[in-house]
Amino acid sequence: MTPAAAAALDEPGQAVRAAGADLGDAIHAEWTKLRTLAGTYWLLLGAMVVTIGVGAAVAGSFSCPPSACTLAQTGADPAKISLTGVYLGQAVVAVLAVLAVGNEYSTGMIRVTLTAMPRRLTMLSAKAVVLAGCALAAGVVAVLGSVLAAGTILPGRGLTTANGYPLLSLTNGTDLRAAVGAVLYLMLVALFALGLTMAVRESAVAMGAILALIYLFPLASALIGDQVWSRRLDQIGLLPAGLDVQATVNVRSLSLTPWQGLGVVALWAVGALLLGGLALRFRDA
Repeated sequence: MTPAAAAALDEPGQAVRAAGADLGDAIHAEWTKLRTLAGTYWLLLGAMVVTIGVGAAVAGSFSCPPSACTLAQTGADPAKISLTGVYLGQAVVAVLAVLAVGNEYSTGMIRVTLTAMPRRLTMLSAKAVVLAGCALAAGVVAVLGSVLAAGTILPGRGLTTANGYPLLSLTNGTDLRAAVGAVLYLMLVALFALGLTMAVRESAVAMGAILALIYLFPLASALIGDQVWSRRLDQIGLLPAGLDVQATVNVRSLSLTPWQGLGVVALWAVGALLLGGLALRFRDA
């Protein structure tokens, strides 16, 4: 085989290696920017503290009379109670995602980024990888802390095996699913916020839109009188569909199965990233 033919055959491999090197360099650059961004560590810490703190507070406030504290009487879900803090923790994770993009546009640094990294979709992919990693790390700590805190508190509030409640433990398959699902939910919310902010570019506008899309669906579902439409809103909303994955009691009464609900959140995240990618690809910085 001639050298020219060998080089021609190796061109696809060279392209793959070059793309991999570009993505690796981009990930390193985005990680450097995110960890040096003012507030990154405080926001990650805040997400963990809020998630654990709210979960522990809700567990501590649970009460039932001794004569009416069985699972059949209360329908209480220890796993879902322990993970209540995710309701607020997700907002802190979303703020981090917004700042990761919004600061670059507000300061004009996005032009420097795109000059150094002209492959725009590679840059977006790198941001997504770095942000997803941070959200996963914070989510693991937050969820483990929440389960540990609630597992210590809830038996003293009447949620015991003697009353028919399963022992809250990650060795329990359903509790493990709830915990893993909660971590993945936080990661997907971060990616959703990243994509939407990339499309909108304005931090304040993006944050308002993100919070509205997260919290308005359950509010509308609670206020609407029609049960059919209420159920449909629960099936398509980020928060009600996504947090179905936390349920371990009365699962059959949910509007979606736990993993279907998380799949809805994944679709929101993919849609937002596609929208952000198109805006980044076809609009000027």
